[in-house]
Amino acid sequence: MQPPSRRTFLALGLLLTGGALTACTDSPHRDPGSPAGDHNRPDPDEPVRRRALDATDALLAAYDALLPQAPQLQPLREDVARHRAALDTATPAPTPSPGTGTPGATASTATTTAAVVPTTAALASLERQTAQARLADLGAASPPLARLLASVSAAGVLHAVALGDAAPAAAAAPAPSASASPSASATTSAAGPAAPFQDALGAEHAAVYGYGVVGARLTDDGQRTAARTSLAAHQARRDAWQRLLAGAGATPDPAAAGYQLPFPVGDAASAGRLAAHLETRLTTVYADLVAAVPTPQRPLAADALRESALRARQWGAAPTAFPGLADTPAATGTPTP
Repeated sequence: MQPPSRRTFLALGLLLTGGALTACTDSPHRDPGSPAGDHNRPDPDEPVRRRALDATDALLAAYDALLPQAPQLQPLREDVARHRAALDTATPAPTPSPGTGTPGATASTATTTAAVVPTTAALASLERQTAQARLADLGAASPPLARLLASVSAAGVLHAVALGDAAPAAAAAPAPSASASPSASATTSAAGPAAPFQDALGAEHAAVYGYGVVGARLTDDGQRTAARTSLAAHQARRDAWQRLLAGAGATPDPAAAGYQLPFPVGDAASAGRLAAHLETRLTTVYADLVAAVPTPQRPLAADALRESALRARQWGAAPTAFPGLADTPAATGTPTP
């Protein structure tokens, strides 16, 4: 059997150094190629960033209104504060602290939001609505900011689910329309829009293979049903990328004959870990895809990111404030190099 290619390893997330689509490693709040110390250049993302910050401040005020009655919401509030830090290029993140309110938010803002969001259920709805609104700005944002918005939007959906909102359930991947496909002439070179979708297709080929292993090791009926549902979703997403590529005049890459697993899978527990691993790796692939493709295709990538983030949570993956992203310098408070 021919050994798997590097793309095969990247697709399943088996390399120890980085992952697929690593071209978008710039800080998500600064245009790649601009000098780190250039503070005089206007920020073309300012309108998008301002809308995102205003929405984040409203969420923070809503959390602060509820924290005295629901202190268990503090970890979610900390995530939102980290989102604000990553979205803001000028001011530091609010310091998350139970009962202290949001630094920078006015008393009137907190009072107004408290009146609108008096319950945990209403806060869940606000998280879901805010997550959807962030996606509306994907086309107007620079690639790094679009990548960050897609990640923060996925985090908002995860928050809504954690707060009890059942509305943001993962849906089957829609078939891309002809108008959403890159032109055939643009896909004739490896550097064109087809290349990132080939990488995403490779990741889905690997996920389909991985879920075949997962399903064979599970014994609980509920988990086996979940594995079948996940497998069907990845098959649908794989087929969608194949249609998009073929419709654009590109030849979709075939699946490899086999894929090396990241660790031995011999029982139900390790099968569950593999499922979580596959979905977590796919969040990285799709966060990078948001930044790598033309703006009409960004919603497709962001939708795939959201679905994988939801399934990663379902399979017990560790929670993260930024699905698909490593901790950014702005999010951790480390100076940007």
